[in-house]
Amino acid sequence: MSKKSSRRRTTDPDNPEWTAADFRRAQPARKVAPKIVEAYLRRRGRPPAGDAPKVQVTLRLDPKIIAFFKGTGEGWQTRINDTLTKAIGAKGKR
Repeated sequence: MSKKSSRRRTTDPDNPEWTAADFRRAQPARKVAPKIVEAYLRRRGRPPAGDAPKVQVTLRLDPKIIAFFKGTGEGWQTRINDTLTKAIGAKGKR
């Protein structure tokens, strides 16, 4: 007894393969939905502000320091920055 091999192509019903007609109708996404594309391509995060924008770094701190600042609520990274700025005092001014 031999099994018949199925040559039937299985496709995802939610994402069918494109036909020649689909390709003919296709348009660049920027032309069809420019606002959606613009929102997708927009740079994430806060834009650099002023003459001295902040620099992203990786810093290892004691867990108790992180717990303390996180315990003070949102904006804890800014409070760490403010604390470090006060710690260097006038030495940090340019």
